[in-house]
Amino acid sequence: MGGPHRRTLHYPGSSPVHRAPAHVKLLALVGFMLVVVATPGTAYPVFGVYAALLLVVIVVSRVPFTFLLPRMLVELPFVVFALLLPFIATGPTTTFLGLTVSEHGLQAAASLLMKATIGVVASLTLAATTEPHALPSGLARLRLPHEMVQIMAFMIRYVDVVTDEMRRMRIARESRGFRASSFRQWAVLGRTASALFIRSYERGERVHLAMLSRGHDPHGGRS
Repeated sequence: MGGPHRRTLHYPGSSPVHRAPAHVKLLALVGFMLVVVATPGTAYPVFGVYAALLLVVIVVSRVPFTFLLPRMLVELPFVVFALLLPFIATGPTTTFLGLTVSEHGLQAAASLLMKATIGVVASLTLAATTEPHALPSGLARLRLPHEMVQIMAFMIRYVDVVTDEMRRMRIARESRGFRASSFRQWAVLGRTASALFIRSYERGERVHLAMLSRGHDPHGGRS
């Protein structure tokens, strides 16, 4: 693949959380999130307990908070939607921070933010303490469909390739004096995203054809 991959989500370590089998951590994450999602949105003390448990796991794993916090930007769409909910929801209204907002919308926003934040932090902790190649192995041990495990393995294998392609495109733009400093540059970013999608799709087709030419059977492994 042209050199070692950059594992932007994995944080190397030897803590008990790092050493735990991948399939056990996957089961723990799924079970934990099912409990979190099933918890009523108004049970604020219970969410505090969930957050405390998650904090203990992070401390035991010795993954720095400075490593996790920048990666929590993935939650930004949920935050934006949650901030809009009190203003677009219907029903009885109340005053919050000097603004008139919907009571149901405010409760829904708080519930969404708590559940989304806990879910994102829990997922990032799993990714930080688990080698990427161990995740497909863990899914296979959990008897997930073979095709799903294969898709996950290829996604992990080539995500760094696509990320590196995006980095090279950014360097090419900046070397030509491009700076995304206003809304007028969004058209260029849109064309870049389109080109990246096309290149990734074509790369996937080439890989698929190369596998078929070597006797790969997508429904039953290798022949």
